[in-house]
Amino acid sequence: MTIVGGIFLGISLILMLMKIEVPVDPAWVSVIICGTPLLYLAIWRIIYNKGMSKISSALLISIAIIAAIAIGDIFAAGEVAFIMAIGAILEEKTAEKSQKGLKELISLTPQQGRRINNGKEEMINAEEIKVGDILRVLPGETIPVDGKIINGNTSVDQAIMTGESLPVDKEVGDSVFCGAINRFGAIDMEATNVGEDSSLQKLIRMVQDAENKQAPIQRIADKWATWLVPLALLIAIVTYFLTQDIVRGVTVLVVFCPCALVLATPTAIMAAIGQATKHGIIIKSGEALEKMGKVDTIAFDKTGTLTFGKLEVSDIISFKPDIDENTLLALVASSEARSEHPLGKAIVAHAKEKGITIIDAEGFRMEAGKGIYANVSGRNLLCGNEKYLKENGIDIPQQVSDALNTLRNQGKASILAAADGLCVGVVGLSDVLRSTAKEMVNELCEMDTQAVLLTGDNRRTADYFAQQVGITSVRAELLPEEKVQNIVQLQQEGKSVCMIGDGVNDAPALKTASVGVAMGAMGSDIAVDASDIALMSDDISKIPYLKRLSNATVRTIKFSISMSLFINFVAILMSFIGVLTPTTGALVHNAGSIFVVLIAALLYDRKFD
Repeated sequence: MTIVGGIFLGISLILMLMKIEVPVDPAWVSVIICGTPLLYLAIWRIIYNKGMSKISSALLISIAIIAAIAIGDIFAAGEVAFIMAIGAILEEKTAEKSQKGLKELISLTPQQGRRINNGKEEMINAEEIKVGDILRVLPGETIPVDGKIINGNTSVDQAIMTGESLPVDKEVGDSVFCGAINRFGAIDMEATNVGEDSSLQKLIRMVQDAENKQAPIQRIADKWATWLVPLALLIAIVTYFLTQDIVRGVTVLVVFCPCALVLATPTAIMAAIGQATKHGIIIKSGEALEKMGKVDTIAFDKTGTLTFGKLEVSDIISFKPDIDENTLLALVASSEARSEHPLGKAIVAHAKEKGITIIDAEGFRMEAGKGIYANVSGRNLLCGNEKYLKENGIDIPQQVSDALNTLRNQGKASILAAADGLCVGVVGLSDVLRSTAKEMVNELCEMDTQAVLLTGDNRRTADYFAQQVGITSVRAELLPEEKVQNIVQLQQEGKSVCMIGDGVNDAPALKTASVGVAMGAMGSDIAVDASDIALMSDDISKIPYLKRLSNATVRTIKFSISMSLFINFVAILMSFIGVLTPTTGALVHNAGSIFVVLIAALLYDRKFD
């Protein structure tokens, strides 16, 4: 409809320049299509808004349109209405935000649970589960409510809550979270938090609350309208009384309309969004760009953000002279070949990459959350954690304990290997740090921006990776609500915080922060939709670029606003002395608006690397 209005406005301009008179000015179509919504908005705000917010840019423009119509200058009325409609469309396009993420988060809520009643299993709806109920969770099933294990051992993938890259071994007495996935052993658990009290529901509520706290960006023209409208009316009235010329008074109203002012923000933002898109960055709103320029603290998640979130074999340590690294790797990989555990899969993949032959094992047996047994080429092998080997009568010498402590201090997971009753070696596995992480943190420091690590991983792992990239402020072992609390605390200290994460567990923190940036390529859809900005290439080296782009966009907007105000001031003087008419004043408006658009367009090709 706005395009139709623009076409008829163009026809009106052509007819006017060719001095062709028609019974009805085509600009009336522009006035009706583009002006009616403005008039409706102005009246609605007068009726429903409180205090000075009743006075808006829509009111000033409506007055100017009505005044132009009153003196018969339909083109001027249509032109002002059309420019404002274009500005509104551009601004709406930059402010759109997806709600899909919250729906996907809600879809993760378990629908059923397996309750044990008088020794028999029965499937019931999750909402029927009560505190104290005994539930059985089989391998591969999602834990339906928060609870405590009362029977069995397992490994649980609780990345949805903590973001940890590894499944966590659980045994009797350990707590488990709603929404986490039971990877291996069957367990019986007692329900402790159900329904709205479960950890997943709390996660959903935090995202909803943070979404509700995100106030829509207020248009700058409306911020200034509280004094712009009275000033415009005053100058127009003074002009009329001093010159006794109603046309000059109406011209003042027309040139006073904040068309260029309205276009300054959305055009600059759209150009910056286009620039960012070329670099693989999706910016969802102009507000996010503006706030990113003010950020002085950036909080990073670890797994999948500073690291790739992918385990790789980092150390192969043999404790026996007759067993070299390749032999040890072959034995452990052959033992783990039938294992579904991520650590075992990573070891097997590493062995295959090195061209090591995987030998078929016999008698494979796994104890969930502990380790595996297998017979490889006649050798009885146990692969697992320290506790598992001790339970099977394997002695752990000091040399082995020292090696385990070294790996733990480096934030690495480990699998001990025992052959024929003796501990023969250990395989260390680690998440892989992104090669650009350290340089990116250094660059942020040079920009006086503090880096903070907020992670659900254990303290040793967090400290190790933070040291590798140069982050000194580390907060580890955090649940989603604790990440939110840390961000709120930083904000209360006067910090403007940007949160960068990739997991479902990061969604509340992304929403709570002044700006949320999600890893788009590998990150969860929920994290991406909860964020304001998404790095589609997962390239965190783009963060400093993003900040420089944000700063430049804010400067461009301020410059455009200053120039538009200057043009308006000159146009008002020219209107007062009679140089401009409503029609020529409207054309000056067009020139000012085009000038603002051209300045914004320069952002698109500017280099910020």
